[in-house]
Amino acid sequence: MNPEELNYSETHEWIKIDGKVATLGLTDHAQSELGDIVYLELPGVGAEVTAGSEFGVVESVKAASDLYAPLSGKVVAVNDAATQDPALVNRDCYGEGWLVKVELKDPSEVENLKTAAEYKEFIGA
Repeated sequence: MNPEELNYSETHEWIKIDGKVATLGLTDHAQSELGDIVYLELPGVGAEVTAGSEFGVVESVKAASDLYAPLSGKVVAVNDAATQDPALVNRDCYGEGWLVKVELKDPSEVENLKTAAEYKEFIGA
């Protein structure tokens, strides 16, 4: 289930745009493929992220995977609850399990993201 109001990246992050701030999280597809998430490494507030570059790491009982920034900007908030309890991403990936909030450097990058329908087709759901 991919909420229609969100955008999605090919690296399985969801993006909620609110003005100049984007909230990023891991999609339901990604968290279910990973299995039980046991560790999250996220950038600190003030860190600069660049679209297409690594911004963190997620580890599960199955695998470790890099997280890729779908948009460029400055991290303005980090979900400490998720870093302290990474299973929050499994339980509520589109809500309490968000990862970071980024102040957008170039809002036009949003045009490179997928809609919910495009992402559903991309993952073959």
